[in-house]
Amino acid sequence: MTAFVALVAVLTPPAAAPPPRVAVPPVAELPGPLVIVGGGGMPDGLRERFVELAGGPKARTVVVPTASEYADDPKEHDGYLKPWRDLGPASVVLLHTRDRATADDPAFVKPLLDATGVWFSGGDQSRITAAYAGTLTGEEFHKLHARGGVLGGTSAGAAVMSDLMITGGTDRATTAAGLGFLPGFVVDQHFTARNRQNRLRGVIAGHPARVGLGIDEATAVVARGRTLRVVGAGAATVVLAAGAGKPELMQATKAGGTLDLFQLRRAALNRGAKEPFPPAKPREPVLEKGSLVIVGGGRMGGDLWRRFLDLAGGPDAPIVVIPTALEDPLPETPGEVAALRRLGAKNVKVLHTRNRAEADDPAFSEMLLTAKGVWFGGGRQWRFVDTYAGTLTEKRIHAVLARGGVIGGSSAGASIQGEYLPRGHPLGNTVMAAEGYERGFAFLPGVAIDQHFFARKRTADMTGLMKQYPQFLGIGIDEGTAVVVTGPTAEVIGESKAAFYDYWGGPPAGEVDYVEVKAGGRYDLRKRMKAE
Repeated sequence: MTAFVALVAVLTPPAAAPPPRVAVPPVAELPGPLVIVGGGGMPDGLRERFVELAGGPKARTVVVPTASEYADDPKEHDGYLKPWRDLGPASVVLLHTRDRATADDPAFVKPLLDATGVWFSGGDQSRITAAYAGTLTGEEFHKLHARGGVLGGTSAGAAVMSDLMITGGTDRATTAAGLGFLPGFVVDQHFTARNRQNRLRGVIAGHPARVGLGIDEATAVVARGRTLRVVGAGAATVVLAAGAGKPELMQATKAGGTLDLFQLRRAALNRGAKEPFPPAKPREPVLEKGSLVIVGGGRMGGDLWRRFLDLAGGPDAPIVVIPTALEDPLPETPGEVAALRRLGAKNVKVLHTRNRAEADDPAFSEMLLTAKGVWFGGGRQWRFVDTYAGTLTEKRIHAVLARGGVIGGSSAGASIQGEYLPRGHPLGNTVMAAEGYERGFAFLPGVAIDQHFFARKRTADMTGLMKQYPQFLGIGIDEGTAVVVTGPTAEVIGESKAAFYDYWGGPPAGEVDYVEVKAGGRYDLRKRMKAE
């Protein structure tokens, strides 16, 4: 018996001090579109797309040829303007100077005041920033973008889009401040045609919290809100520095593909952080106080709802339902609210926003101060992260648990409860390890929770995740089934079963790499074994 206890002690990961809740760096949607071309020929239909984004026949377009060495010659001006005039916008105006005093003159910037789009031509990007950065003209560029106007450019006009701008160099880049319309990125152009992979890699290695975006010739990235869409003949290549235990990433996306701005920014910020995620030694998967009701999605029987309501304190208990994982528009009465009221719950309130500033406002989450139960609805778990991660609202939800309350959730509302968040990618739920969206709310530390588990044949997905991050205990919960956690004990209730994956001491022996626990059974999370 002594030898067996010693073996359990060796294979159980050591407890670590609870990590501080990190403040999530601001990542925001773009206020207006960006059209960023990698130089060379213009992708088919892209000029038309730019004018469409600027308002179509009502577009008021400003062309800035300042990057070109020929921009001072009036004879060249018609060449800059004609391709845009031919598309029939309301107006096309050329704006150019090399004199910063002129760029600070209100009369000079007048065409920008009612403009709906600005196009930066190619040449030398340093000429653009030398003339306009920090001037009234530069301010008006940003004001136009802030009111929803479109900014675009090719070659040099692409490079100025980022806040850190590559100004030259072959394998080793020189850099300076750009105009910053695409914050957190470094844009490089003529990417593969001029073999610029190493220079962008070098910049990102020196600035690991930024995203490298290399755009091929005759190729563009059209950015709207948080979505980056690749169009044209080539590809856009994302470069992320090595960090957070991950190797350097160079990933090309061809025309027709999409990227998510939030996911890329979060991934880069995590790689550059002093305390990146995931930790090498997570905390023990044990609750100090309170209870969790973690449901694998699908139809929920009354026994699951009753267990949650009983743990909250009965029909009179204050309960908060958070339906934020759903896409807009949300139903007037979320299904979870209706289900709880049918069981007699008398004090159910809804908490929802998409605004992180509101989620940090004490008045918004005041109802959590007296709540005894919190329920996270289904949908997509990344929406919980975008809105609440690192905010006062998340802190107050943890406080509900700390004072002995219950937190429950189904599907997305199940996965968010673990420390590691599977299937968090905003572009789809098939990616188990989505950089930037790997951090759950850790109500149950040291675990990764997946749902719809056996119904959607997800056992191999969890195997892959465990091989990548063996420090976590994997929990897969089937539909119509819940894992109820108190202290170190996970009780399985409902219609089906749950699976527990322990790779801490290496891959388990045998064909099946998980412990199956059917409804009515228990699993000891601390000892990582079925409980008698």
